[in-house]
Amino acid sequence: MRSSSFYASYQTQHQAKGKAKARLMPLRIAHRRSAAPKTKDRRTRATTTRREARREAAAGRCSSSGLPRSGSSTPMESSPTRSSSSSLSLPPSPSDRQGRLTTTQLEQLRVEQEVYGIYRLFHGVAPHTRSFMVELWRDKHIEFLARGLKQLGPSYHVLDANRPWLCYWIIHSITLMGESVNSELEDNVVQFLSHCEDKNGGYGGGPGQMPHLATTYAAVNTLITLGSEMSLSSIHRENMLKFLLQMKDSSGAFRMHNGGEIDVRACYTAISVASILNVLDDELVTDLGNYILSCQTYEGGIAGEPGSEAHGGYTFCGLATMILINEVDKLDLPSLVGGVLALAQRLLPIVHKQLESSFISGVQASAECKKSCNFTAGETGQDENLCRAGTSHPDNEGEKLSDFGFSSIGRQTECGPLFHSIALQQYILLCSQVLEGGFRDKPGKQRDFYHSCYCLSGLSVSQYSWSKDDGEPPLTSAVLGPYTNLLEPVHPLYNVVLHKYYKSHEFFSTL
Repeated sequence: MRSSSFYASYQTQHQAKGKAKARLMPLRIAHRRSAAPKTKDRRTRATTTRREARREAAAGRCSSSGLPRSGSSTPMESSPTRSSSSSLSLPPSPSDRQGRLTTTQLEQLRVEQEVYGIYRLFHGVAPHTRSFMVELWRDKHIEFLARGLKQLGPSYHVLDANRPWLCYWIIHSITLMGESVNSELEDNVVQFLSHCEDKNGGYGGGPGQMPHLATTYAAVNTLITLGSEMSLSSIHRENMLKFLLQMKDSSGAFRMHNGGEIDVRACYTAISVASILNVLDDELVTDLGNYILSCQTYEGGIAGEPGSEAHGGYTFCGLATMILINEVDKLDLPSLVGGVLALAQRLLPIVHKQLESSFISGVQASAECKKSCNFTAGETGQDENLCRAGTSHPDNEGEKLSDFGFSSIGRQTECGPLFHSIALQQYILLCSQVLEGGFRDKPGKQRDFYHSCYCLSGLSVSQYSWSKDDGEPPLTSAVLGPYTNLLEPVHPLYNVVLHKYYKSHEFFSTL
């Protein structure tokens, strides 16, 4: 089993190497924390092992014979929640059930086969090779991201109405890795986004385009991530509030743009922007909690609109919104947590059997969490069978609405994460990371800026998921691979780097 001393010694080696002069990046990115230089030989070995995994998965030659025996040393066992390991279960071959499955199901099985091959190879190689395979290739990712801020290929014309999103995905990813863009590039980004800002408030997908809540969220988060006084003061808050009020619907929800769709995604982007800019008021919040409550399904998750199927993305949007407006107690939280754990169980046939015991531990932790959070049955105003969480805080009385995003960070919880944090890091680094730079959705897909942003965000959340204090670095056992993999912490409700959020909160609190 890997010990903390292993990671400590690995970190010391990387810090010593990091003192060497950093290679100049295309956009003259200022390196605050240099990653360890990687030799061509190491890249070649790691790339070769990845390619072998893909070939084995495609050929269907996977078996459980290459897995380590119980008690052997693997990075998976460095999780704060440890359990005994066993063998991988081979997913069914797509060819075995070709005539009985839909195209989507066949594609899912192909992905599971390829993921299985990668994991089988990972457990069959030497320990030093495993270390290379779970290392964050920081310099290659920064190089890939930096190129995107200078020039995009012709295939990106389909994202012409999403240009603030491209700024956010790239700059947020760079900042997560502890780097920053140079002042000239920052000026260019601020000027570009000012051309996307509508004179009546909100940001469009490009210069001259109509304002939209999604691109408004992306533009505001980009400017906050840049963090300079110039970028923060470029946001016209009074016009922004007018725009948000125009998007407010009589149902209590928001529409994405003038005449656009009404859904939970619009609710989240509107409230996130209003909260982080310190313009959130009672008029914006009116009946919003009841609308989101009407979107919670019998499964516990939250749908995009009433009557639709629950969805992971909308569940995040709905839950984050309810926390920001201090109405999370209206939701059936025990059902929501149970639904998340049920979705996690779906992954068990794909990854290590070790996750089964971790899943059971997660269910037990969830039960303890329900007790400690005082989950009780009660009325919600719509269905007396729904449960409410006793999450009211007497000290919140008189607190400004915009402050709930700030106060939520400092609250302590007795529960650990409701997911296997090391397993998630392992999947991201093994199956989503592209050694040439960037991240992808899953094996078989191409890298892109969107998945680079959210893979790195998820990696950060996983690394800090066991930390009790937001200012405290995680233990080495909570970070898979070398400790130089550690990213900057993010605010889980806004998805901006935490120290950038604190700076913006201080700036807007004085206005």
